[in-house]
Amino acid sequence: MKVIFIVFFLLLWLAPAQASIEAYQFESAEMEADYNQLVNELRCLVCQNQNLAGSDADLARDLRRETYEMLNEGKSQQQVIEFMVERYGDFVLYRPQFKSTTYLLWLGPFLLLLCVLVFLIRRLLSAAKPEVNAEAVARAKQILDSKEPNK
Repeated sequence: MKVIFIVFFLLLWLAPAQASIEAYQFESAEMEADYNQLVNELRCLVCQNQNLAGSDADLARDLRRETYEMLNEGKSQQQVIEFMVERYGDFVLYRPQFKSTTYLLWLGPFLLLLCVLVFLIRRLLSAAKPEVNAEAVARAKQILDSKEPNK
């Protein structure tokens, strides 16, 4: 009886290892390199933090297949990327293009850093200046003026 349970649990444990693995036949090593580069650079829209190569989502499988088919049709990497961006938006790219809709995305970190530096410098400069109490200065001046020099 124990043997049956052990075999059953081993089979359950090995079940994920039998997931389908896509195997595409490429006409050339260059096409395979293009495919690998594209699936590593394009983002899975479902997982959002994985590339197409590392995702097991259905959409990622479809996009990998679409990428393979487009390369097989003779399209270049740039054409595949343009198609994906046109269809899914700039979010599909890990490195979006620098254009008017992505200025904040590209420049935002630098603007934030600049704001923090300005704040920090102003804070340090204000801390370096001693605060002077005008009333205390006037009183000290009065005391110094009232004293007569020793002869």
